[in-house]
Amino acid sequence: MFPNRTAHGRFPSVHPLVIALAALLPLTAAAQDAPAAKDPVALDTLQVTAQRRVENAKDVPVSISAIQGEKLDVLGSAGDDIRFLSARVPSLNIESSYGRAFPRFYIRGLGNTDFDLNASQPVSLVYDDVVQESPLLKGFPLFDLAGVEVLRGPQGTLFGRNTPAGVVKFDSARPSQDADGYIKVAYGSYDTWNTQAAYGGPLTDRWSARVSALYQRRDNWVTNTRANAPAQGFEGYDEAAGRVQFLYEGDDFEALFNLHKRKLNGTARLFRANILKPGTNQLVENFDRDEVSVDGQNFSELETWGGSARLQWNLGRVTLHSITGYETAESLNHGDIDGGYGASFLGAGNSGPGFIPFASESADGLPSHRQWTQEFRVESNEWGRFDWQAGVFYFDEDVTIDSFNYDSLTPGNPQTGHAVQQQRNKAWAAFASGDFDVTERFKLRGGVRYTQDKKDFSASVLQAVLFGTPVSGPYIAKTDVNDVSWDLSGVYQITDNLNAYARVAKGFRAPSIQGRLAFGGVSQADSEKVISYEAGIKADLFDRRARLGFNVFRYNVDGQQLIAVGGSNNTATLLNADKSIGQGAELDFEAYLTDHVLLTLGSSYNDTEIKDKDLAVAICGGGCTITDPTTVIDGATYALVNGNALPQAPKWIHNLTLRAGFPVTDGSELYVYTDWAYRSAVNFFLYESPEFRSRSSLEGGLRLGYNWDYGQYDVAVYGRNLTDQVRVVGAIDFNNLTGFLNEPRTFGVEFTAKF
Repeated sequence: MFPNRTAHGRFPSVHPLVIALAALLPLTAAAQDAPAAKDPVALDTLQVTAQRRVENAKDVPVSISAIQGEKLDVLGSAGDDIRFLSARVPSLNIESSYGRAFPRFYIRGLGNTDFDLNASQPVSLVYDDVVQESPLLKGFPLFDLAGVEVLRGPQGTLFGRNTPAGVVKFDSARPSQDADGYIKVAYGSYDTWNTQAAYGGPLTDRWSARVSALYQRRDNWVTNTRANAPAQGFEGYDEAAGRVQFLYEGDDFEALFNLHKRKLNGTARLFRANILKPGTNQLVENFDRDEVSVDGQNFSELETWGGSARLQWNLGRVTLHSITGYETAESLNHGDIDGGYGASFLGAGNSGPGFIPFASESADGLPSHRQWTQEFRVESNEWGRFDWQAGVFYFDEDVTIDSFNYDSLTPGNPQTGHAVQQQRNKAWAAFASGDFDVTERFKLRGGVRYTQDKKDFSASVLQAVLFGTPVSGPYIAKTDVNDVSWDLSGVYQITDNLNAYARVAKGFRAPSIQGRLAFGGVSQADSEKVISYEAGIKADLFDRRARLGFNVFRYNVDGQQLIAVGGSNNTATLLNADKSIGQGAELDFEAYLTDHVLLTLGSSYNDTEIKDKDLAVAICGGGCTITDPTTVIDGATYALVNGNALPQAPKWIHNLTLRAGFPVTDGSELYVYTDWAYRSAVNFFLYESPEFRSRSSLEGGLRLGYNWDYGQYDVAVYGRNLTDQVRVVGAIDFNNLTGFLNEPRTFGVEFTAKF
């Protein structure tokens, strides 16, 4: 029923957007003929916690998008990892060169393409009020969630350092005294299983609990045509995760305890050598995404677990909050980086998938990691015209990273290099935020945060690594910085249903250190600082049948941290750009077109630019076409990247969903749900070349379902990436045209029971 291979060339040569629009029009017309509901439908009030307290999103002076309920379930129906959120809200892009293990987030073009396990990101991920700092913690699966919030722009006052681009915030469904739960089972292409279950309810009249679990698997669907290679199949995975929560609700005291764990076994990111036509970003002729030819190992193993205690005391005029979090991760990710087999300088010539300049097989591991966080926060309880919150925060992370190299050209792939990094990062902060009702319709908000951040870093070569780097070290680096972040905003209620707001905010990212000893040694980037300006409107329309948010923004980054990769030695070096700027606009719209047709629409325009006349980066050692001005430094050619867009920063993002329901009987309906996401072209690296600039992407999904007993049971068939669009979504600057791809088209069936 579900083929193990996707077919290519079966769709006519029509732009996918035409297919999407053609599907939407008849659905809307048909649903309008359905019987009207007894009472006019209206959108539920969108409650968010962007300001660390529950508020109506319309009253919050921050650009926010939220994904909840059915929409979240539909987007994740094929068992994809957290990257399925990419382009599903304005200005959000997510990619990874590690597969499911290491997502990299970009908001308004600000992100970090660094692939080091010690890399920091300017987009912070907060899961159940606990920051997930390590990039390996950021990919925890999405299941049994109350919702996802994407906060755009600096969030330094309330969420801390490393939030100059914004925050992606996840909140799990909480235990309660009302017993409820669900079971979901889906099966699809490539023998994919996506199963989830949760149940919660009272233990006593004060205690309640909730247990949630997820299991996902997929068969390898890419075949290795290289005979006798260590790995013969790729792109499969086996993943399990669980969460247990206990909630105590007293008269003036509440405690929520959370334990969670994740285990992933699968393949690492699959690199494919020479897949692009020189001088273009088109795939080579006769490209087959179901096959590769590589000679190295490929696997990804990751295990994380953690816990938190969220306590709050109602002390009358104020409430005291305590949030304690602990996270730990252990991983090993091993891949054939050259994307093929053979190496010309060792006599293999142009064997396999074209020219391979030298063999490269490596692994990065996290044998030791732990993170402690502690926050104490005091918040006022309805003090009239003025309300406030203030607190202190402590962060302590200890990490050890192993980097290994292997010899693919020798039987058994013997280890030929080993380097180790160690880093201790301690930070503390004090913050305060308040809002004042100037008039009944005008409210001012402001906040400030002082942060001190220290890093102690060392790196050593324990076994001679690639390019002949000798046993050496330790290389020592230290940073010690402090910074003040702040924000100031105003909200004016034009009418009861229309608010206008303006906001200016400053955020910063702490210095970064990395020790890619085989790729340029130890490098360091100083703090980056962002000033962001934003203004917009938020409205409830047509008796709350529609909701609109629109804003314009501009930001300036001083000392933006960037990673330069490339050159004949494939260096990876941290650096700071003098300045970068971004500007654009964002739209969120949601509406009931009829009582049974719900539309959501998101759109964003982001124009980013690096502003540094002297910034020069190494270019690819061969294979690509450089379109930037170049200069020669110490006999090597460098690209001048002043004026270039930031990497992985799409200028346009559009997304659309449409759900049409057709009532069958009282309490049951047939429905159609379609979703589409568009992302314009992006550069992969700091320099520009046609080969390393992705084509635009438009991916769509369709779900046909039937639910009954007032939504308690649901059965559906679904398809993801319906047009089977093949796109290169990232690349390795490896002196040839090596890249990796998006997810293939999949189909499946799903059954859900709620109780």
